[in-house]
Amino acid sequence: MKLISWNVNGVRAVAKKGFAEQIKSWDADFICLQETKAQDDEVRQALADIKDYELFPSSAIRKGYSGTGILTRHKPNNVFFGIGKEEHDQEGRVVTAEYDDFFVLTAYIPNSGSDLGRLDYRQTWDKDFREYLNKLQKQKPVIACGDFNVAHQPIDLARPKENYNKTSGYTQKEIDGMIELLKSGFTDSYRYLKPEEKGYSWWSARFGARQKNIGWRIDYFLVSNPLITSVKDSLILPDEMGSDHCPVVLVLK
Repeated sequence: MKLISWNVNGVRAVAKKGFAEQIKSWDADFICLQETKAQDDEVRQALADIKDYELFPSSAIRKGYSGTGILTRHKPNNVFFGIGKEEHDQEGRVVTAEYDDFFVLTAYIPNSGSDLGRLDYRQTWDKDFREYLNKLQKQKPVIACGDFNVAHQPIDLARPKENYNKTSGYTQKEIDGMIELLKSGFTDSYRYLKPEEKGYSWWSARFGARQKNIGWRIDYFLVSNPLITSVKDSLILPDEMGSDHCPVVLVLK
């Protein structure tokens, strides 16, 4: 089973850049999207040319902001939108698809802001999101992917010293949030398989960061610990263009 997660930074924009052809080449079972920046009907229209997948989008009340979605070849038993907290669920940040033996979840975790003005909210989110995932885990294992907006360890960004406790995505409070999530029963599949490998999934649009590979790994596939023996591969696809993020991949056997 092959799953792909991608922060597309605007689904209507990426649809004009050959997204349908990319999807054909990936031949994935699930494609999990973040930051669609469109209402549900606009997402459906943008992806109307994509065949063989069922689409489950979730949009923010605020137009052109946030938004997630799951494209799947496998009909789910149930689909849930949000995490059951009104203060969070107005931004379309989570879609969960339930199957007999597992959940697949796509998430776009809030950014703390360039001035860290949303860091307090981010901490509240992290706690509530962790509680939601743990409720799911009590039923069956979870595959949780998406843009988590945090580099978990120094190896996960090109310039850790310069950014630590200064830049959104690499403050100790955000790092602690990821640590607590992993401690609650999840494994970072990429780092589990590749403990020493430097791979980035997001680059600033400034200063030629992508060309110089001055990046961050903030896009993850987390799996409930019982699933870790089923993880065959976890990849980053830096050559796939169309967004300031690149897709990440999980292959289960």
